[in-house]
Parts: sequence; C-alpha cells; structure tokens
Amino acid sequence: MTDQEKTVTEETPAAGTPAEGLPARDGASLIRRIGESSVLVVVLAVVASLILSGLLIVLASDDVRAASAYFFARPDDTFAAIWEAVSSAYQAIWNGAVFNANGDTFSAKIRPLTVTLTMATPLIFAGLGLGMGFRAGLFNIGAQGQIIIGATLGGSIGFMLHLPFPIHLVLAILGAALGGALWGFIPGILKAKTGAHEVITTIMLNYVALNFVGWLLTHDAFQREGSNNPQSPPVDSSAMYPKLLGDGFPLHAGFVFALLVAWGVWWLMERSTLGFEFRAVGANPSAARTAGMSVSRATVLVLVVAGALAGLAGSSLILGSQPSLTDQIAGSFGFDAITVALLGRSRPFGITLAAILFGGLKAAGSTLQVQAGLPVDIVLVIQSLIVLFIAAPPLVRFLFRLPVPAHEKEVAV
Repeated sequence: MTDQEKTVTEETPAAGTPAEGLPARDGASLIRRIGESSVLVVVLAVVASLILSGLLIVLASDDVRAASAYFFARPDDTFAAIWEAVSSAYQAIWNGAVFNANGDTFSAKIRPLTVTLTMATPLIFAGLGLGMGFRAGLFNIGAQGQIIIGATLGGSIGFMLHLPFPIHLVLAILGAALGGALWGFIPGILKAKTGAHEVITTIMLNYVALNFVGWLLTHDAFQREGSNNPQSPPVDSSAMYPKLLGDGFPLHAGFVFALLVAWGVWWLMERSTLGFEFRAVGANPSAARTAGMSVSRATVLVLVVAGALAGLAGSSLILGSQPSLTDQIAGSFGFDAITVALLGRSRPFGITLAAILFGGLKAAGSTLQVQAGLPVDIVLVIQSLIVLFIAAPPLVRFLFRLPVPAHEKEVAV
C-alpha cells in the first residue's frame, strides 16, 4: 500500500461510524455521550448523596421510630412519618439556604440566599486555586494555611494602617493575596528544587500557619483592647468590602470580585500561553519538558497563583464577614475547597456552582437544626457523601447503570 493510500485509509471514517463534524444518523451516539459525561456523573453524585442522606434522616427521626413500632397495625403512619421527616429536612435546607417562605418581610425571605453567597465567596477563591493545581498535576491541600496567612496580612493592613477608602481596601486585598502567594511559594520551591511532595509540605504549612497566628495574637499589637479573648482589633471600615445590599445583609462586594476572578482564571487556563503550559505540565511533565517548557518554573508559578487565590479567600473573610483576626478565621473553608474543586471538575464555572452549593449547605445548618429538629451534622454527612461519590465515579456509574467511557475501558484492558 502506498503512502497516499495509507493517508486516505487513515482519514476515511470506518464503516458504520459518522464522519467527523457530521451528525449521527440516530440518537444512540448522543445518548451515549451524555451517559459518559463527567458532568452527569457529578450531578448524579449529588443526587445519590441526597438520597442516602434522606435515609439517614429517616433513621435519625424519633417520629419515624415511634411509628415503625406499630408498622403492621398502621403502616400508613410510618410512611407519613418518613415523608414528613425527609420533606421537612430538605424544606429546612431550602429555607436556610435559598428562600425563607416563613419570613415576615421580603428582606427576611431573601436573607438566606445572601448568606449562601457570602459563604460561597471564600470557597470560590480557594476552589479556583486548588482546581488550577489539580489541572497542573499538583495536589495542593494547603489552602487552609494560605487562607490564614492571607487573612493575617490583609487584616493587619486593615487595622494597623488608617487610610481612606478605597486605597485602604485595595492595599488590604493585595496584602492578603501576597500572604497567600508567599505561603504557596514555599511548597512550590521545595517541590521544584528538592522534589519534596506538595501534599506533605502543604499539610505541615497548614499547622505552621495556624500556630503562627496563635502566637501573633499573644502580642499587644494583635490584641483587642479590653478583650480577654485572642482576637485582633477590628478592621477599619475603609478596608472592608462594601455591602452590596446594605447593612441588613451580609453579602459584600467580595462575591462580585470572586466572579471576576473566576472569569480571569478561566481566561488564564484556557486562553493564555501560561495556562497552556500549566495544563501541559499537568498532563505529561516529560513531554512538556521535551517541548522546552520548564516544569520547575510551572510548579512554582502554579502554587504561587493558587496561594494568592486562597489569600483572596482570606480577604473575603477578614475584610468581609469576620472583621477581626482569630485563630479560627479560616474555619474549614480551606478543606471544604478541596471538595468544591473536585465537585467542579477543576473548572471555574463548575467550581463557582459547587461553591454556591456548599455555601448553601453551610448556611442551612442552623435552620435544619431548629426547623427540622435534626442535628447539624446531617449537613456534614451530605457533604461527606458528595465527596465519596465524586471520588468514585465507577460507583456512580454502577448505581445508575451508566456506560463506561471508552478511555476507562482501554485502561482496564
């Protein structure tokens, strides 16, 4: 066979398959592509977690247990109790996270949504940084420490300097990003120069950051006057993110800033040369090195940018919703951001939606406890189950009878 014939043979579609760019003759291939979609797996992972959480809610309900004691005499009571337990729980989550239908005023009705978006803001920032690292082949789990250091430096600028708005706010935001970037640079340079695994170094730096802040709060410069608790003076109002809907709502301009940053990260990763380098290094470091790319440089830059994004998450806390520095300033946002990045498939749009979902779950915790009479730990159970299913796509495909993607079949073979 001549070279020309080989070329024609390679470029000619196989019999029975649609040519590239042409629609399939039936809907079979479309249905299969939908079934193999990772987006569908993510959605079904959330659905599966909600179903299993519903079962746990039933088991935790006193009314269901009481009705099940005489199930064979009056089974309708048991089913009614089950429906009431599950529906009231998810209704409470909706009321606490999206729209409180029981509110007396319109402000009270929409307040839960503003709390959800406020909770989602640091998760968007930190999730973007972690997602970038995942796509570059780096499992950076140091967002917790980077948030703490970012909040510390940004907050210090916020309460130590006294400048006019918006100069004060801009400097505080830059300080938070710089603090996070510095805390990302350390594992980055260690990875690039010594090969130290980023998982180990970032875990250790999380504890270093936590204890460093605790030490700072023992000094007079970081102690609020007249307070016996380890907390800093409050950040000046000139360094705070403006409230978007007035002082009656917690939502601040940091959320809008997070959306803009999400767009910027999308452009960086999908449209810029640097982003292509990050993705190439993550896909195949050896091939990237052969193509003339510096893997060490990309490693350091990825962790620096990821740290800066986590530092911005710290700014949304100290300059937005928690205007005093404490050793609990980061809460669990840094660790929750890992789940957010995984749930969002390391893509900015997906991370933003996942952050809003987790922000809603965080916001609904107290409402679930008050209205449904269930422990707030149910929210943590839902989050944990989402992580479980996201981490095990084959399990989700098995439960919902989805087709196995072609690349997974090739790996299995």
